Amino acid sequence: MSVAKTRKVAAIVLAAGKGSRMGTSVQKQYLNLGGRPLLCYALEAFEHSPVDQVILVTGAGEEEYCRQEIVERYGYSKVAAIVCGGKERYHSVYEGLKAVHECEDVLIHDGARPCVTEEIICAAMEGAVRHKACVIGMPVKDTIKMADDNEDASCTPDRSHLWLIQTPQAFSYELVRTAYDKLFANPPVGQNITDDAMVVELMTRQKVHLVRGSYENIKVTTPEDMEVAEIFLRREGKALLSR
Repeated sequence: MSVAKTRKVAAIVLAAGKGSRMGTSVQKQYLNLGGRPLLCYALEAFEHSPVDQVILVTGAGEEEYCRQEIVERYGYSKVAAIVCGGKERYHSVYEGLKAVHECEDVLIHDGARPCVTEEIICAAMEGAVRHKACVIGMPVKDTIKMADDNEDASCTPDRSHLWLIQTPQAFSYELVRTAYDKLFANPPVGQNITDDAMVVELMTRQKVHLVRGSYENIKVTTPEDMEVAEIFLRREGKALLSR
């Protein structure tokens, strides 16, 4: 048995975003993807993983809908709490962290990443044990250009050192909770907080380890992402299934 499976592990699944770039009246986490709401696929992966509890973070006023139409309808027994998120992603994460009950490690995942697998979840869990802080990601394939304010190329970073960062991101609960407590006690001015690793990097001296996931672990942001995600899910036998 792996060390990670002997520890109490929670997962926070974020589903509070508006998804404005999707261009639909329905929030993207509830859009039909392969016969089920997009959010279901992330919850399904955690349901069948070694994670002990799931905290689902939703938009304001969506808690009961998620309880009835997502959690109860599809039988996600590991969802221990459904809480309301905040204005920005990091506000929602903080609400999730405060709702966690008795855990040693915590995974934080975007509900808009439906192609996460149990293997990726387990890799993140192991990374949290070994390194206290880790993020799932993959080395970039393309050349990356830095742009200036006029959208002219200003430099070309060495892509051998660049990664696409995904979720879940996994941490010792004590570490990430301390980092978030510090963030909200003294928010840094002018910082655009885009992920949990950034909070840990800004508020502690802990290094964040990179753990390889999958190029298929995409975040659904635009309509074409829905088509790509369905191809991946159908290939794995997860899409177009009834329950």
